[in-house]
Amino acid sequence: MKCRHCAQNLDLLFLDLGYSAPSNAYLSKEDLKKPELTFPLRIFTCTQCWLVQTEDFTDADVLFSKSYAYFSSVSTTWLDHAESYCRSMTDRLKLNSDSFVIELASNDGYLLKNFVANDIPCLGVEPTDSTAEAAEALGVPVLREFFGFDLSETLKQEGKAADLVIGNNVYAHVPDINDFTKGVKNILKSDGTVTFEFPHLLELVKHNQFDTVYHEHFSYLSLCAVKRIFESQGLRIFDVDRLSTHGGSLRVYGCHQDDLRQTEEAVDATLQEETSFGLQSREVYETFQDKADAIKNTLYKFLIEQKELGKTVVGYGAAAKGNTLLNYAGVRHDLLNYICDAAPSKQGKYTPSSHIPIYSPERIMEEKPDYVLILPWNIAEEVTNQLSCVRGWGGKFVTAIPEIKIL
Repeated sequence: MKCRHCAQNLDLLFLDLGYSAPSNAYLSKEDLKKPELTFPLRIFTCTQCWLVQTEDFTDADVLFSKSYAYFSSVSTTWLDHAESYCRSMTDRLKLNSDSFVIELASNDGYLLKNFVANDIPCLGVEPTDSTAEAAEALGVPVLREFFGFDLSETLKQEGKAADLVIGNNVYAHVPDINDFTKGVKNILKSDGTVTFEFPHLLELVKHNQFDTVYHEHFSYLSLCAVKRIFESQGLRIFDVDRLSTHGGSLRVYGCHQDDLRQTEEAVDATLQEETSFGLQSREVYETFQDKADAIKNTLYKFLIEQKELGKTVVGYGAAAKGNTLLNYAGVRHDLLNYICDAAPSKQGKYTPSSHIPIYSPERIMEEKPDYVLILPWNIAEEVTNQLSCVRGWGGKFVTAIPEIKIL
């Protein structure tokens, strides 16, 4: 395999999680009777541009199908984050009814509905029918396509160049990151702004967040790598925010290379922090596998111990990161009875690879388990608040990343 950005041969293995089904490929009861398609899940690091990337085995149209089950609006924390972002960007860029906003991978309209409510013209680009339909029901116009340079040309010819291009947690999901970035450059007005949010590779390595690795994530991004990719396509990062979302993310602000806006100090400060930590050296990547294995082994041991003690453990949040963790740890429904999730699109189905049944959260209240394992640990506070009644019967909450912790 060659690097998706610079075409260098890849020889530095970062992480090998064995074989797994795509993390959002939830199964029906009938599906359990059929063979399940799995793929190797291995991550390599390019030692030339330092882009970390999943080994090529799957296509985007396999991962992001018409029945895609991830709906952003399920999390109230994420809805609040999106609303705050829209207010901030409206003020910062002075967006109004004469502006035009494009969101790439607009999902179920969780973000663009805020612009619709304020009469700011916008367009969502979203390839999955299930989420696009939900967005359209909110009044969000959606183009059901994968974004790339060719689509940007079509939009540009239709007079749909953007004052603001948004990509929240999509940049890591793009198989051809150069073409995608070229398309953003092409669709951006001369004084336009692009913002991308993505989990920060630095936080992944620091806090052993190996469960954020899955096939849908083609890349694992540092500011250093993104800066190189932007510059190769004629864009420049002029500011960056550190965010708490998804266990630690970056929001980068980009513009055309010749834009007069000054590059903020936060950009150089973040680049320096990455360099000091070692994100541009081999050692950090060569030692990460042992950390992932330690977490896997500790979780499995915890579940075995609780089973031997006669305790019941259930999961909460059938999230992609949870599917990675459970599959790599070899956890099945004999150790984790079931998982509850607030998303109706997942209820009544089974997790990929591990085949654990998924129910609505009401089942937790009915059965009163001893432990609730919160799989989307990044919203643990939200979950413990929503399920505060668990403590009433002496139940406890558990997270497994970066280590087993009883909350």
